[in-house]
Amino acid sequence: MLVVTVKFVAKPQHLEDFSARVRRQARESLEREPGCHRFDIASDTSDPARIFLYEIYSDQAAFDAHLATAHFKSFNADTLDWVESKSVERWDGPWA
Repeated sequence: MLVVTVKFVAKPQHLEDFSARVRRQARESLEREPGCHRFDIASDTSDPARIFLYEIYSDQAAFDAHLATAHFKSFNADTLDWVESKSVERWDGPWA
């Protein structure tokens, strides 16, 4: 399994749009990608513009397939100007 975490800082004026769009992205990933097993979204309790994604894929190939989907490419293009920053990390797991 491959765990992917993503941290976004949304621009305040785009937070509502970003929040709706990332929820749609999570739903589409889970519905359309057999290799996507989990796609959770959370926000910082003291700063809702800080958004955290926790995603689990079968393996690297499943994540690569995710990056190649039309819905991911659309999400990426739609939200590019809505965020101040984005960081992505990949992890082996889950171990339990």
